[in-house]
Amino acid sequence: MSSNENSTTNGLPSNAYTELKPGEEYKPIMPASQTFPEVTPYSVLVGLIMAMIFSASAAYLGLKIGQVFEAAIPIAILAVGLSSGLKKKGSLGQNVIIQSIGATSGAVVAGAIFTLPAIYILNLQAQFYQTFLSSLLGGFLGILFLIPFRKYFVSEMHGQFPFPEATATTEVLVAGEKGGKHAMVLVVSGLIGGIYDFVVAAFGAWSDMFTTKVVGIGQAIAEKVKLEFRLSVSSAILGLGYIIGLKYSAIIVAGSFLSWFVMIPIIAYIGSYLTVPIGAGVTLLVKDMSAEQIFRNYVRHIGIGGIAMAGLIGIIRSSGIIKKAFTLGFHELLGKKINTENLRTQRDLAMKIIFGGILVTAVFIFIFFLLGVVTNLFQAFVGLLIVLIIAFLFTTVAATAIAIVGTNPVSGMTLMTLILSSAILVSVGLTGPAGMVSALIIGGVVCTALSQAGSFITDLKIGYWLGSSPFKQEKWKFLGTIVSAGTVAWIIMVLNQTYGFTGDNALVAPQANAMAAVIKPLMSNQPAPWMLYLGGALLALILTMLKVPALAFALGMYIPMELNTPLLVGGLIAHFVSTRSKSESLNNSRRERGTLIASGFIAGGALFGVLSAILRYAGYNWVNTEWQESHSAELLALIMFCLIAVYMIWDSLRAKEGE
Repeated sequence: MSSNENSTTNGLPSNAYTELKPGEEYKPIMPASQTFPEVTPYSVLVGLIMAMIFSASAAYLGLKIGQVFEAAIPIAILAVGLSSGLKKKGSLGQNVIIQSIGATSGAVVAGAIFTLPAIYILNLQAQFYQTFLSSLLGGFLGILFLIPFRKYFVSEMHGQFPFPEATATTEVLVAGEKGGKHAMVLVVSGLIGGIYDFVVAAFGAWSDMFTTKVVGIGQAIAEKVKLEFRLSVSSAILGLGYIIGLKYSAIIVAGSFLSWFVMIPIIAYIGSYLTVPIGAGVTLLVKDMSAEQIFRNYVRHIGIGGIAMAGLIGIIRSSGIIKKAFTLGFHELLGKKINTENLRTQRDLAMKIIFGGILVTAVFIFIFFLLGVVTNLFQAFVGLLIVLIIAFLFTTVAATAIAIVGTNPVSGMTLMTLILSSAILVSVGLTGPAGMVSALIIGGVVCTALSQAGSFITDLKIGYWLGSSPFKQEKWKFLGTIVSAGTVAWIIMVLNQTYGFTGDNALVAPQANAMAAVIKPLMSNQPAPWMLYLGGALLALILTMLKVPALAFALGMYIPMELNTPLLVGGLIAHFVSTRSKSESLNNSRRERGTLIASGFIAGGALFGVLSAILRYAGYNWVNTEWQESHSAELLALIMFCLIAVYMIWDSLRAKEGE
């Protein structure tokens, strides 16, 4: 069956999001047998400009509000708009390259700003080259470690992972190329979802979150037993939940429910009898903490331990794939003939380039550590080993997390990296200010590598669905990394000199402040919450024995509840609209129209989110904080969330059979 015969009105083949039957083949929009314009002076130049602009804006916003927006969707929208305005024909392949190069910005920024500002927060010094090289080398490492796993994640696991962000970006690119009715569905839902989120962020029309504290009994329960329900009313997260589907969204929310409905009340009950603060870096008594503070100080660490163990389990399970990838690589290095894929859409960079790249990057990391971070040969070697081992082990964790939920738990994995590297560096004699700088730069390299790996798997999945050449995406990703690393290093130094990260009117840099708070006691030989990490690790093992996906569950425990609960609503809507009819064809049409609407919500939320942040940066802030934090605003938020959920159901059910 040809790709045209097997396509739906959204432009993608009908089996794009479903598991393939035995003998069935996925044929992308751009067939492997044909060549399409991809890497052109236009696509590379526009991609690099996007990388610079979005690196600068994402760095500022991330340090200001603690949230790094994913650049892939806004860049895809801009690429489609630009190619339409310039009336470029056959722009799909070029738009994929623009998006892939430009999206490097969000990955590199997250890696840098979650760790490196902590150096300034601790009143230590960091040079431009240290920030630049840690971002650059970490970014390169993330690309090189991920490429051997591309076929496994994007091809062999076809239909088994939802890839929510990649789905939304792909729908944007396809709608731009195909036009027609499905493009109109995407545009309308994008405007509805975007304006809905915009009036909350820019005008504070209603609260951004609903909690059970809006009623008296809910307030009393929250105060006495620290039990509360929290729901973000974001249309973008609702859309993510629809694409993730009921199975994974239910598992993620189950993790949240365990954290907030079981663990937090139990810790609060036991803690009410304690007369001294307990735990690493904790200064408050448990009885004086809110539910959110108990979550941050205790329960979240259990989630981090669960993520780490789920990652190790994933590595063990995928050891066959790892072994196969590297065996092929060694055979290729030794000059043996391998039955490699000749199809344009299946060809990666040669394994000898991957191995050579890893070796060269490792040498540069070692030289960087030796001459620019520590002055001891042995300590530089230890730092290199920490980076290579942790970055390699957690690459599959980052990729799996993005594939399942669209969120990379990079700050949690980096926190674990900092704790492990600090303990190791202290044991080899590196303590005090030098030890803190070393651990943070090592953490920065690892954080960027993991962030890059998670982001890049999204790009490669988009390319797989559409029929891009992966080796071209892989090759030009390096150039995007160089530009993004240079931009973010410069921006961090400028922002430190302009605003600072501590004191009045400083940028909040929440993740970096958390890293600084963790690392200071560690470098002074104070204990880390090892028992909480161990508890999370053992829980992940038990979940695996019960055949429950441990990573999705642990992500639910780690990510705040309000960001998880809308996922379940979206998952329930997806289940509802795709099971109403006895006709499987009609159910499929409804599900696919719902996917377009969900993608519109995500795209609109991302684009209007950038707009509201720029307006706030420019000094335009129309939010009445007193109203937005009132119970009335929370009740209005719940009503508006119900309305947008009802709209999603209604519009999805309007699909006609065979559309």
